[in-house]
Amino acid sequence: MNSVLENARYIDLFAGIGGFHQAMNSFGGKCVFVSEWDKHASEVYFLNYGIRPAGDITQILETDIPEHDVLCAGFPCQAFSVSGKQKGFEDTRGTLFFDIVRIAKHHRPKLMLLENVRNFTRHNEGKTLKVVLTTLKEIGYNVYFKVLNASDYGLPQNRERIYFVCFRKDIGIDYFDFPQPAIKATSLHDVLENNPVKAKIVDRPDIVFTRNYSPDKDFNDEVLFPNRPIQIGYVNKGGQGERIYSPFGHAITLSAYGGGVGSKTGLYLVNGIVRKLSTRECARLQGFPDNFIIDISDSQAYKQFGNSVAISVLKSILNEVSKIKTQKIVLDNKPINLSKVTKIAELRH
Repeated sequence: MNSVLENARYIDLFAGIGGFHQAMNSFGGKCVFVSEWDKHASEVYFLNYGIRPAGDITQILETDIPEHDVLCAGFPCQAFSVSGKQKGFEDTRGTLFFDIVRIAKHHRPKLMLLENVRNFTRHNEGKTLKVVLTTLKEIGYNVYFKVLNASDYGLPQNRERIYFVCFRKDIGIDYFDFPQPAIKATSLHDVLENNPVKAKIVDRPDIVFTRNYSPDKDFNDEVLFPNRPIQIGYVNKGGQGERIYSPFGHAITLSAYGGGVGSKTGLYLVNGIVRKLSTRECARLQGFPDNFIIDISDSQAYKQFGNSVAISVLKSILNEVSKIKTQKIVLDNKPINLSKVTKIAELRH
């Protein structure tokens, strides 16, 4: 009996800047293939890990991908996000899920780790999730999924995402318990830079404060660090990207897109100054170490961190996976019958 993560070779699909890479390598994983179509994210990936990602996964044959034990994929979420048009599988980005299926059908990794936005559970009245679950089961996987919040796993960011843990059926794992939330009070204040160089300062006459953010005056001991964002004001009309938060609560969800003066990070009152977060602070909010090389373009860096997975959540999941022992078996290598898998065209109805 051994762990599915023992000496695991993994592939990193829709890799971005390597959130899965950070988590898998912390458990001794070896990356054997990476795919990322965005040239800026690919360059950051190469600078940090020394691996040059392959390009568009739709143009890569599954036979050209090395054998692997674990498939990691934070497949594109814009097709399912509430901040997008929510076209789901009608969007070309939504159909990229079936490239995961194509690769998994051929290589049959022992484990797949997938991540997407919380809205995935509700998209198209739950039909999208049902298709994903049915498809993964039909190609031979036991699938477990749950919405987890980075705020509960040591990162001071309100970031809810759905995580899928998929074990190949023949390795004998028929249960999985997702990690329990860490009992630890954290705050945005914990990850702030002392003198951030690139944090945009907002100095406008229409700033309105609705409450005092000082912890010694405004909070008692029980709610000093409430592990959630605390809005204390706004600019303009208080729309998206126009709300001001306390650094003694959590950050709002980092986003790759969005408008407003505080777009992508939100606004925070830090040492009497209203400002956005710096790119390094965003890196810390996703669990990247301080030696991580950040894109020289702020706009690209904000986009990359907004698209990234929360590393501490992945590590917590992998820690639970590492506790499970698999049965040593010999595969029969029989082809998997996908005749029952729903076709993309049928998903649009």
